[in-house]
Amino acid sequence: MVSTDTVTEPSADPTAPARPGYGALLRTPGAWRFLLPGFSARQPFAMLTISIVLLVQHTTGSYGAAGAAAAVTGVSMALCAPLGGRLADRYGQRAVLMPGVLLHVLSGLALTALALAHAPVWSLFVAAVPTGASVPQVGPMVRARWGVKLQDSPLTATAAAFESVTDELTFVLGPLLATALCTGVNPAAGLVTEAALTLGGGLLFAAQKDTQPPVAPAGHTRVRAASALRVPGVRVLAMAFLGIGSVFGGMQVSLAAFTESIGEPGLNGVLYGTFAAGNMLSGMVCGALAWKASPQRRLVVGYTALALTASALWTAHSVLLLAALGLLVGLCVAPALITAYTLVDGLVAPGARTEAFTWLTGAVALGQAAAVTVAGQLEDRFWDGAGFLVPMAGTLLALATLLTLRSRLAGPPRSRTVARGVGHRATVTVD
Repeated sequence: MVSTDTVTEPSADPTAPARPGYGALLRTPGAWRFLLPGFSARQPFAMLTISIVLLVQHTTGSYGAAGAAAAVTGVSMALCAPLGGRLADRYGQRAVLMPGVLLHVLSGLALTALALAHAPVWSLFVAAVPTGASVPQVGPMVRARWGVKLQDSPLTATAAAFESVTDELTFVLGPLLATALCTGVNPAAGLVTEAALTLGGGLLFAAQKDTQPPVAPAGHTRVRAASALRVPGVRVLAMAFLGIGSVFGGMQVSLAAFTESIGEPGLNGVLYGTFAAGNMLSGMVCGALAWKASPQRRLVVGYTALALTASALWTAHSVLLLAALGLLVGLCVAPALITAYTLVDGLVAPGARTEAFTWLTGAVALGQAAAVTVAGQLEDRFWDGAGFLVPMAGTLLALATLLTLRSRLAGPPRSRTVARGVGHRATVTVD
C-alpha cells in the first residue's frame, strides 16, 4: 500500500502546478456549448427576487407586500429545487428543463399581469408559487455536466471555482439589469426580460443532449435522492447558505428602500452592483489560488468576516458609506460560497452531488425569501435602513451554528487511498 501511494501521489513533485488554470478548463472540448446557454438560463435566480420586489412595491406601495410575494417565490423554489435535481437524475435534465422552463415563463408573465392589474395580493401569492417552483436549476445541472466531462481530472476543482465565479457574475449583472429595466423602462420590464432569458437560455441548454449526465437506474437514483441530506455536513452547509441568503434578500429590499427614501431609486442598482462586484472579484481570486489552509478552517474564518461586515450595514447613513460596506460584504460572500461547494466534494458520494448542490441552492433561496419578508416588514414599520438588521441576524445565527457543528464538516477519509483510479482527486491542493 505504501508503494502504491508513492506512485500515485503527484503532489510530491514540487514542480507540478498546484491547480490547473481557468484557461485549461475553458479549452475542454464542447464546454462552451452548455456554458453560454447555461449562463443565460441562470439569470432567473439573480433577477427574479428584485424584479418582483420592485414591481409589487410599485403597484401596491408596500415593501411588506413586495417582500412577501418574493418570499413565496423563494420558498417554492427552495422546496422544489431538490425534487428537480432528483427528477433530472432519474429522467434526464432535458426531460425536466423543457416543461419547467415553459411553466416558469407562463407563471412569471401571469404574476406580472396580475400585479399590473392591481389584483389582490393573495392572487400574487398564488402566481408566485409556480413561478418559484419552476425556476430552472441550471447551476447544479452545469456542475453535473462538468462532472461528466472531467470525471477524475484535476480540473474538477477548477470547475467548481469557475462555477462559483459564474454564479457571482450573474449576481452582478442580474440585479443591475433588473433594476435598470424596472426603474428606467417599466416596472414590469424586469420580470418580462427574466422570462425571455429563461425561455431562450433554458431551451438552448436543454438542447445540448450529448453533454448531459446519463440517466441512472431507478434503484440507484432512489439511494442518491435520500443520501445527500442525510450527510450531517450538508445540513451544516445548508444552514450557512441560509445566512448567505439572508444577506442577498435583506440587501435587496433595504437598498431599494434606502434609495427610495433619498429620492434616488436608480442608485439601487449601483449599490447592489457594488456589493455583487465585490462578490465576483473575490470569487475570481479565491478560485484561482491554491490554498494551504483546510476548507473547514477557511469557511469558519471567511464566514466570521462575513458576519462582522454584514453586522455593520445598518449603521450606514450615506450612499458612499453604504457602498463601501456593501463592497466589503460582497468580498466576504464569494469565499464562503466557493469553500462550501468545495467541501461538498469530500462530504458527499459522487452520485449524490447534484442533489447536494440543489439543497444548497435551495437554502440560499429560502434564506433570501425569509429575509425579504422580514426586511420588508421592518422597512414598513420602523426606520429607513431597519431591514439591514436582517443580514446581521442571519449571518450571526449561521456563524453560531457553524462554530458549534464545524466538526461535522470533516468528510470520511476516503481520499487517502489513491490507488483505485482516483489519484487525481487527491492531488488537488486547493483544499
